[in-house]
Amino acid sequence: MFEPLMAHLQVPRQGGGRARTRPDRVRGDKAYSSRAIRTHLRRRGIQAVIPEPADQARHRKRRGSRGGRPPAFNEVDYRGRNVIERSFNELKQWRGIATRYDKLATLYRTAILIHDTITWTKTLSDTA
Repeated sequence: MFEPLMAHLQVPRQGGGRARTRPDRVRGDKAYSSRAIRTHLRRRGIQAVIPEPADQARHRKRRGSRGGRPPAFNEVDYRGRNVIERSFNELKQWRGIATRYDKLATLYRTAILIHDTITWTKTLSDTA
């Protein structure tokens, strides 16, 4: 599920122009600490800001010198993840999105875009 999500990702450029498809870094929680995800990000040259779960650390330490080094982790950068969590919590206030009534991914994504548009227009009217 992670790789198709990354395929749709677009990061706008500050000076204008076509959006980038490769971000500088990806922040994720411990659930995204799998070897496959880390390998995918490393292959694309994206820094992973994902903490290592305790069970993975124990397995790595149990293997001794064959376990390798722990993955790099930037605690200061990881603190910015709360912004993403708050956005998801706001998004889940819509019952249809939280319970995933839509069977097709395109319809689910459309519901999210509608929610984002409504939220954005509310912020515009609040600032005016």
